[in-house]
Amino acid sequence: MKLLISNCQSINRGGFELGHLVEACRANGVTDLLVVQEHRGEPDGLIVTHFPYGPTAYFTISGAVMRHEVLGIGSCPQEYPHLIFHNFKSTLGQRVQNILKYLFPVPKIESKRVVTFANHDDYISVRHHTYRKIDGVRDHELDEKGPRFQLRLYEIKLGTLENAASADVEWAWRPYMNTAHKRRFLSDDDGWMLEG
Repeated sequence: MKLLISNCQSINRGGFELGHLVEACRANGVTDLLVVQEHRGEPDGLIVTHFPYGPTAYFTISGAVMRHEVLGIGSCPQEYPHLIFHNFKSTLGQRVQNILKYLFPVPKIESKRVVTFANHDDYISVRHHTYRKIDGVRDHELDEKGPRFQLRLYEIKLGTLENAASADVEWAWRPYMNTAHKRRFLSDDDGWMLEG
């Protein structure tokens, strides 16, 4: 994630309590906190919280291919990427798009990095590329820089991470409803409901 988001710092959480980590972020003027959860070395969860007041979004990660697993990968420029969002049509989809969009600073026009968030059946495919123009051809050539993975949103809370237990739930995925398998929450407008 440190290579995907250029202006971030990475630390190993270790034994730090979340409350102390959030206080340290606030004291140092950090705008967002991302917590990547893993099981046996494979990332399986992502928590995104915006400071100072939230929201906090919870995602599951699946199909992760790390940067070192991508073949033929070169160095990655440290410029801010352009963002591409596809199929975030519903009100909830626009909310998730804003949560993800505000993790990244505004890029310069000449930036050659692209991060794509493509929604298909409420799974958000995240891809990271650089592009270059081929001489004499109208098309561009893409080079994958990694990592690549899928995100699935399962909850949005209105507070920050340290008070998540008492924060109001803005939206939560309810997989055990009779029609849950048919509904598309991020691309259709019938799936958005305010919880609480």
